[in-house]
Amino acid sequence: MRMITLGSTGITSPQNGFGALPIQRDTTDVAVHLLRKAYENGITFFDTARMYTDSEEKIGIAFGDMGIRDKIYIATKTAALTPEKFWEDLDTSLRLMKTDYIDIYQFHNPEKCFLPGDGTGMYECMLEAKAQGKIRHIGFTNHGLEAAHVCVDSGLYETLQFPFSYLTGEEELELVEKCRKANMGYIAMKGLAGGLITNSAAAYAFMLDYDNVMPIWGVQHEYELDEFLGHMVNEPIIDDEMRAEMAKDKEMLKGGFCRSCGYCMPCPAEINIRQAARMSLMIRRSPHEQFLTEDWQKEMAKIDNCISCGLCASRCPYKLDTPNLLKANYEDYKKIASGEINVSNY
Repeated sequence: MRMITLGSTGITSPQNGFGALPIQRDTTDVAVHLLRKAYENGITFFDTARMYTDSEEKIGIAFGDMGIRDKIYIATKTAALTPEKFWEDLDTSLRLMKTDYIDIYQFHNPEKCFLPGDGTGMYECMLEAKAQGKIRHIGFTNHGLEAAHVCVDSGLYETLQFPFSYLTGEEELELVEKCRKANMGYIAMKGLAGGLITNSAAAYAFMLDYDNVMPIWGVQHEYELDEFLGHMVNEPIIDDEMRAEMAKDKEMLKGGFCRSCGYCMPCPAEINIRQAARMSLMIRRSPHEQFLTEDWQKEMAKIDNCISCGLCASRCPYKLDTPNLLKANYEDYKKIASGEINVSNY
C-alpha cells in the first residue's frame, strides 16, 4: 500500500483518501458501514465539510466511540466569511464528529485567499484555533487557480485542496509541482472529474505518479469503496491500453465541461444544473438507459423554464457559460431520447 506525507503537516497516510461528501445521500447505517469498512481496510484519511449536511455527524457516529481517534486523520472545512461564523462552524464540527481537535481545518472555496491583516480576521481565527488545540493544521480549498497560487505563495497554509485528475492540464500540473517545492500537501478533489471518468483504475494509477498528492475519492456506494480498496492491494499500472483510454477521454472532455461541483445551485427554475449541464457526456459514458426515464425527461424539460437570471454562470468556479451549456445539452438529449442519435456506439 502506497503511503504519502502531506508536506509540512507530517500527516502520513495511505494514498487513498475517503471523500465524505456523498455519504450525506446515504442512510446513517449505510454511511457508518462504509466509513468503518474503509478504516478496517486501511484508509485513514477522511475529508468532509460543514456544508455537507449530515456528513460530519455520520463520521462522529462511525468513529466517535471506537477509540481510534489517534489512528485516523480528519479534514473538514468552513465556508464562513466572518469570525463569528468561523467559531460557530468549528464548534459544531467538533461536537458532531465527537472529537476535540481537527487534523486539517480548511477554508472552503472562498473567493479570495484569506491573509493576516486583510481586514477579515479569518486567518487570525485559524491561528487562534490552532493555539487553542482545536485544529492542528491550516488548509485552503478552491476551484480557481488565482486564489490557489496566492495560497501557495503566501507560505501560510499547510495544505491546498484543488481539482486534479488525468484530465487536468499543464496549469494544474504546475500547481502540484509548486506545492511540492513549497513542502505543501496537495489534496486532490474531483479525481474522477465529478463522475465523468469511469475507469477508477486509470484515475488511481494516475495519482500514483505524484507522491505529494492525496486523492480523496467520493464514496456513496459499497461497490465504489470496494474498487478503491482493491486498488490499494493491487496497484493498477498504466499500460498502453489504459494510456489510449485516457487520451480518448482527454480529447472528448477537453474544453469546458461541468464537474458537478454544485456551486451553481439552487436554481430559481428548479433545474438540476449539476447533472443537466453535463448530460450529453454522462449519457455517452454510462449506461444510457438510466438517463432516459420519464423522470429524467421531466427534469431535462425544466431547462425550457430557464429565466436567464445568470445566477448559475456567476456562481460557477470554472467560469462556464452555464445557460448555453444547459440549452446545448437539452437539444442533444431530445435527439437521443427520440432515437435521432444512437449513443449505443459510444
